[in-house]
Amino acid sequence: MKQLGFTAAVALLRFFSLLPYGLVARLGSALGALLYRLPSSRKHIVHVNLRLCFPGREAREYEQLARDHFRHVIRSYFERGIQWFGSAKSIQKLVQVESHIDLHSHQAVPTIFLGFHFVSIEVGCILYSTRFPAASLYTRMSDARICALARRQRGRFGAEMIERSTSAKAIVRLLRAGTPVMLAADMDHGPDNSVFVPFFGVPTCTLTSVSRLARLCGAQVVPFVTEVLPDYRGYKLTIFEPFDNFPSASDTLDAERINAFLETQVRRLPEQYYWVHRRFKTRPPGVPGVY
Repeated sequence: MKQLGFTAAVALLRFFSLLPYGLVARLGSALGALLYRLPSSRKHIVHVNLRLCFPGREAREYEQLARDHFRHVIRSYFERGIQWFGSAKSIQKLVQVESHIDLHSHQAVPTIFLGFHFVSIEVGCILYSTRFPAASLYTRMSDARICALARRQRGRFGAEMIERSTSAKAIVRLLRAGTPVMLAADMDHGPDNSVFVPFFGVPTCTLTSVSRLARLCGAQVVPFVTEVLPDYRGYKLTIFEPFDNFPSASDTLDAERINAFLETQVRRLPEQYYWVHRRFKTRPPGVPGVY
């Protein structure tokens, strides 16, 4: 039965890749609105996160933002068909690129592209790999078949896919060889190699790997955000200026700076950040859990 379900899911994603983007996006959004009506643990997590990060709002505001987020999340799963199985040309047509750096010459300096888990992060990474050599980190999924599929489809335009848990030496090798590495450090991976720094005023377990890798390789850190455009017009990938004077002498200060940048972007696109993730799962010693 599991194999049958996996085969059906892949077939559905392939089918979505053949449909117009606007239709796929609308179908996903409609299903997201429907699923939001049902009780679920993910719905609970979204509401906890929103109340922690945006305190003092009215109940109807949390409800609207959570509903909009569900629509975006389920929609992003449908759009994965286009992202995983669509042609390079079709993806390039969907993504507007605004870059504050020269993408044709930045490889002269080791570069870490720092992404964040907005619902459309994946298409931004894939779009970049259709144009330039790149490597990208991924986290192993519990289902080996889905994990292998995701790794293969994300890297089908030549991106080298590196598993996060075994990544350090490979990342250093690639950066020193001039291959940009795309990674995200805004998930809760536990207290190891992390510090507690504010995110929307909440002490948040935040990875310090970006600072350590940049320091080790002399790499510049270039943040990027991929957002969903309104009216089903596709996506926009914004590549920002590199962080200046980064890394500093303090991993904690660097983590604070990354979170502050992310907070600014989340306030701009609050319904598109990945609130279904238990971002505050790991709590400081003595502080009770929130989920």
